[in-house]
Amino acid sequence: MKLKHIALAALMATASAASAEVKIALDGAPDPEVSGTYNWVMGFSEVLDKAGMKVREMPRDSVGNEAEKFDQLSTGLLELSLSDVRAIAQVDPFIYGLRLPYMFDDAAHMQRALADGSIFDRVNEAVADQDVMLLAIVPIGPSSGIITTDAAVRTPADMADLRMRALDDAQIALYKAWGTTGTVVPWGEVPAGLQTGVIDGYLNSPFVPISFGQTDFVKNFSDSRTIIPIRAVIASKMWYDGLSDAERSAVTEAIAAGNAATQAWLDEVSSTSLEALEEKGVTVQRLTDEERGAFRERSKQVYDSGLMPSDDVKVWTDLSDATR
Repeated sequence: MKLKHIALAALMATASAASAEVKIALDGAPDPEVSGTYNWVMGFSEVLDKAGMKVREMPRDSVGNEAEKFDQLSTGLLELSLSDVRAIAQVDPFIYGLRLPYMFDDAAHMQRALADGSIFDRVNEAVADQDVMLLAIVPIGPSSGIITTDAAVRTPADMADLRMRALDDAQIALYKAWGTTGTVVPWGEVPAGLQTGVIDGYLNSPFVPISFGQTDFVKNFSDSRTIIPIRAVIASKMWYDGLSDAERSAVTEAIAAGNAATQAWLDEVSSTSLEALEEKGVTVQRLTDEERGAFRERSKQVYDSGLMPSDDVKVWTDLSDATR
């Protein structure tokens, strides 16, 4: 708490400087061709720049790991971060509903649900004591597919002998439902794991193997469209509360501009992302609706696995149905 008071005093002493520069921690390469989050940053920054609030991009990992970024946000030392959704979920697990498989048809459907369900108000009430705010949920890219080194996957049975990299226990439960196994591996260790055979693949957006330079050893992508891959835009509440009314209005406008920029990019690359993989030598399995349905049916087991309270699952499924 003492550290927070010191940080707040520092912010108050340099209020004009804090308003003039807004530091945002990036989650990947600043490449608008392959990154939905960077398209968001560009749309967001353009509006703030016009309002006299200069955005300063902090390269991935330059200000620390996820836990360190969260600490800096909560103390006001960092204004914004494109963070793993787990950063919010560790305080309020309700947000994990966004990662239930086949919950949303596409990113636009997800954004309608977030708006109509007043999800940001609910989450921000829960995390207020951490001195952070959730400002936006941003798709990394088109819907996630099954990325593997060697195996071509068209059915759950094709995964029976695979060992998949899992982000967390929720993905382990998903792989179990599909009849395969998962193991939690930090992202930084994924390339070595794939090349040594410790893992056979992972679940993510089609642009990820390209943006992280993995197409030399990732050779198959199955278009299962399982989950919308996302990042959370988290802000320092100290910073936000210190803004003038005009600056706060500019931030609201900038968030909308960022969301629109990402959606426009997604509309453009939803099909070309698969072609981009093929140009890099990756074989794409374009599943039929029936083939995709087999994964969808098995995935329903995750909803009742106990990873989320049943009441929370119902809130998300009802909201998804109402906004479809």
